[in-house]
Amino acid sequence: MPRVLITAFGPYDEWAENSSWLVLRELTRWMESSADITTRLYPVDLEQVHQRLSQDLMRGFDFALHLGQAPGATRIRLEAIAINAAQVTGAGSAAPISVNGPAAYNSTLPLERWAGMLRGKGIPASVTYHAGTYLCNATMYLSHLLAAQRELKLQSTFIHLPLAPEQVAARTTDDPSMSVPMMAAAVGLMIDDLLRTFSPRPVLA
Repeated sequence: MPRVLITAFGPYDEWAENSSWLVLRELTRWMESSADITTRLYPVDLEQVHQRLSQDLMRGFDFALHLGQAPGATRIRLEAIAINAAQVTGAGSAAPISVNGPAAYNSTLPLERWAGMLRGKGIPASVTYHAGTYLCNATMYLSHLLAAQRELKLQSTFIHLPLAPEQVAARTTDDPSMSVPMMAAAVGLMIDDLLRTFSPRPVLA
């Protein structure tokens, strides 16, 4: 049975809700899966994310899907690359996440197939190749870095989600949004695809 970690973020700045957490809550209401799924709500704080992710990955997951919101996004964005850079407050410059870490990690999950599958279901989605230099990118990078350091079989990616309609209803700007049920269905479809194609590594005697 594959073990899957799904993470989401809580409120930050002017956002009293985070679409990633709204989606994860919706998903857990109805999804029945043969996978062993663990869900986590992380605070929007790099140090705490590093600590909690480090602890969570000790449980030996096969896959990690990290969810986060992307204000302004018009479609679900599947992130292919995480770079070794985190934004520093103040000057606006970026510093390495890991001084000795590689410049970037590439997700080995079937993102192009997923994006095509979602579009085929009428859900706007695409693969992108720059997750930014903030916490979303850092979470994906740390997921790969910790797995490499511990020689884990983990495969992971970051999934950027549009805002939910309830987040933009009271705003005066024309922010794009996507329904929470549609976004939750998209994550569910990706998990189902993982289960169909999962091939556990043989246990060595």
